[in-house]
Amino acid sequence: MFFSKFSDFIIHYKLIIFFLFLHYSFRKNGRFKICICTIAKCENKYINEFIEYYKKYGVDKIYLYDNNDLNGENFEFLHNENNLNFIEIINYRGKKVRQREIYNRCYFNNNKKYKWIVFIDIDEYIFLKTYSDIHIYLSQQKFKKCDSIYLNWAVHTDNDLLYYDNRTLKKRFPIVNKDKNFCIGKSILKGNIDNITITSVHTLDNNLKICDGFGKIITLNRFYCPVPDYEFNFIDHYQHKSTEEFIEKLNVKGDCVYKNNSTRKYRKIFVYFKDNNITKMKIDFISKKVGLNSTYIKEYLNMKNK
Repeated sequence: MFFSKFSDFIIHYKLIIFFLFLHYSFRKNGRFKICICTIAKCENKYINEFIEYYKKYGVDKIYLYDNNDLNGENFEFLHNENNLNFIEIINYRGKKVRQREIYNRCYFNNNKKYKWIVFIDIDEYIFLKTYSDIHIYLSQQKFKKCDSIYLNWAVHTDNDLLYYDNRTLKKRFPIVNKDKNFCIGKSILKGNIDNITITSVHTLDNNLKICDGFGKIITLNRFYCPVPDYEFNFIDHYQHKSTEEFIEKLNVKGDCVYKNNSTRKYRKIFVYFKDNNITKMKIDFISKKVGLNSTYIKEYLNMKNK
């Protein structure tokens, strides 16, 4: 009798495990899939943290467009068993392209395979307070009417750190600049939409039905932006990191409008100090490493702040 009941228990247990496996397999391999489209240049310090974060959130695939210089960093170290089917690296090395051009190509190539495509950068981390799996979040009935979902940035300060260290971004930069109303954010776009042209890296296409993070239809233009949400659904944006890392970004990465000239650098420095505390130490550090006169930096900041 005992062995009979024990045998029945084992059979039922195996059946439960089998159906759980089928459920998990269907969720991962069925029609409902989610991918990320991202562009990377000089991101080797942060790429592993980014990958592991979105693996835990349940993303099915990352399309990584390598836009490093021809002789710059490379992502060869990502070719390992852990990332074999999770990351696809697309070669855009040495090419001068606008971000939206790559977004259009990524959507055109993949929108039939994925129900949702997330367009974000390596320094952007989606935060969903009540969801540990992005599939569950995006499967909500309220998003069925939405073509895209717009999530605001929560921009993190430099935490007054001058130098890089290898702690996680969350531990290094826990403070969000809540003094600014960050209308800017990024979008999650539904797949299988015909006749779409991505014209903005943020809103993607304003002709679509755009929802906020709670499923409310919104209209994004210069007269309106959603009120930033710093509690439930937003994007942690580690825009500047430490002063040293901001300088590296300033010296290496170009700008589609201001290229890599002094005008661009002054503009970027101004944005940096709008989000972070202004100190003489930071100004002197930036001046020395970037090759700009510290007096001119101070004058530029004063002029812009008037």
